Amino acid sequence: MKYNTFKNVTVRGKRFAIVAARYHAGVIDGLLMGAMRGLEECGIREKDIKVARVPGSFEIPLAAQRMLKTKKYAAIICLGVVIKGETNHDELIASAVVNALMQLGLVFNTPVMLGVVTAFKEAQAIARSCNNKENRGYQAARSAVEMIE
Repeated sequence: MKYNTFKNVTVRGKRFAIVAARYHAGVIDGLLMGAMRGLEECGIREKDIKVARVPGSFEIPLAAQRMLKTKKYAAIICLGVVIKGETNHDELIASAVVNALMQLGLVFNTPVMLGVVTAFKEAQAIARSCNNKENRGYQAARSAVEMIE
């Protein structure tokens, strides 16, 4: 079986979109930097990356859908943060976002990558947005490149 990896994917002429929430800006900025680094390491030029900002994680699926409808992008990378609070609000948001993003990928037959960090504490979210290969934005970007055809 032959696997499609970023080493044998042609990225020339491919455009990528990143939808990033603004809520929890410090963590999101780290995720966004990681995603940009991941794409650039795979040969994607900055001019071929469109970044759209939305208020929070709950708004990510609608923005992703709008970008998918344009048919301009080989993949959509979605970045957000959902941190546990005193109620189950975080579970409702995370579940809604994950389900919506999965459906978008299936309906549009385009990779919609999950870079939405869920955490019990802010420190856990920060750890997943540091400048290293454990950065969830970086991982989502590399996965996006691997998933394009």
